[in-house]
Amino acid sequence: MSRFLFTMLPANDLGLPTRLVPIARVLADRGHEVAVFNPAPVPAKLIEDAGLKNLPMPSRPMPTSPDDLAQASSAWDVEQMFGALFANEEFVRAATAANVDVARDFQPDVVVDSFGLFSCLAARILGVPLASVLQGNFHPASDGFLWWKGERPAGLVSAAPMINKVAAENGVAPVARCVDLLAGDLSLIVGTPETDPLPASASVDYIGPIIWQRGNATLPDWVHALGCEQPVIWVYSGNPRYANTPTPIDSIVVIRAAIEALKDAPVQVLLTTGHQAVPEEFGTLPSNFHHAAYLPGLAMAEHCALMVHHGGHSSVMTGLSAGTPAVIIPTITERESNARRLAALGAGEIVLPVEGADGEKHIDVAEFSAKVKRVLDDPRYRKSARRVAESMRKYGGAEEAADRIERFAASQTESRNIRTSTGA
Repeated sequence: MSRFLFTMLPANDLGLPTRLVPIARVLADRGHEVAVFNPAPVPAKLIEDAGLKNLPMPSRPMPTSPDDLAQASSAWDVEQMFGALFANEEFVRAATAANVDVARDFQPDVVVDSFGLFSCLAARILGVPLASVLQGNFHPASDGFLWWKGERPAGLVSAAPMINKVAAENGVAPVARCVDLLAGDLSLIVGTPETDPLPASASVDYIGPIIWQRGNATLPDWVHALGCEQPVIWVYSGNPRYANTPTPIDSIVVIRAAIEALKDAPVQVLLTTGHQAVPEEFGTLPSNFHHAAYLPGLAMAEHCALMVHHGGHSSVMTGLSAGTPAVIIPTITERESNARRLAALGAGEIVLPVEGADGEKHIDVAEFSAKVKRVLDDPRYRKSARRVAESMRKYGGAEEAADRIERFAASQTESRNIRTSTGA
C-alpha cells in the first residue's frame, strides 16, 4: 500500500477539494494511507464529510501576502494570477516552508496536487513524485484564461523571480514560469478534450468529470417537492464574500442578480452557497427562494431545470455531467474561460458582469432574465448538455484517476527500489 498526500491552493471555497476528495476517497477505500492538506474552513467541512484526514497548518509565522485581487480577477492566465497573488518574497518563503513541513512530516510516496503552487514546489524540494489533477486552463500548455483574445501580451507580471529565489535556496532548478511547477510527473486533466482542450503536444491524460457526492447521498424531501408545478432553478454562488468589504473576486453578484430577476418569476429558486452564509444585506429571501448551505451537487443538478452559477470549473462539470444547461455570471477571467467553453458547446449562456463605481460587480438584469427564459424554453440547450454528458461517460472519473495514480506510485516505488539495489 502507498501513502498519498492530497494538496491544493487553500482557498476557502469548494472547487478544488471537490475534484480531489473523490480520488482521495477511492484510494483510501482501496486500503492506501491518505491525507489531505487544506486548513481553510469550508474545504475542511467537505474533507470531514468524506471521512478523510485533514492535516493541520504547521505552527509557523505566516505573513500576509499583499495580493492584488483586481489583477487576479482579470488575469490573462495562471502566471499573471500567481503574480498578482504571490508578490511578497517573505510570504513565498513562509508558504513554501509550511508545505515542506507538511510533506516531510507525512512522508508521502506521492503528492497529488491541484493548483497548489507551494505544495508543488515543496514536492520538488523533497524529491517526492508529483501527480497533478488540473482543469485545462490551469495546465502550462493552455492558451490561458483569455484564449479567445489571441496571443498573451508581453510584460505581464509573474512571481517566477521570487519562486526561483526560494527554489534556488532549496537546491531546485529555476523555472521559466510559475505555472510550469503545476504540471506533475503525471498530469491528469479533469474534463475532456471537448470541455478542456489542450494541444496534442501536451503530455496529459483526460479523466472526465470528477464530482464529490457520497454514494448514498439524497436530496431532502422538501427539495423533491419543488418543481411539481414550476421549474426549479438552482442558483449556486460559491463564496459570496471573501472579506468583510467588497473584493473583485466576490460572487455576491450571482445572488443579487438572481433575486432581482427571478423574485416574481413563475419558478422555484433553490440557492446554495457551499457552506457559506448568505450575506445579511439580502434580509428575508423572496417567497419563491429556498436556501440550503450545501446539497449533493450531482443530485441537485439532475433535479433542476437550469443552473445559475459563477462559472467555477467544478460547477460547469457538475451541470454537464447531469445534462443540465446553465446561465453563467463569471466573476473572474478564469471562470469566464470555463463559461465560454460551455457556451461554445451550446449548453448555456453567459452574462458578463461589469464593475461599478462602488467596487461591486453588476449585470444587466434584463439581459440575464431574457437568457434565463431562453435557456429554459429552448430545448436545444438541454439537448446539447445531454450530448456532452453522454460523451463524458466514456471517461472514468475518480476511479480512473485513482487507477492511474496507483500505477504511477507503483512505478515510482519500483524505480526507487532499482536505484537502491544498484547503488545508483
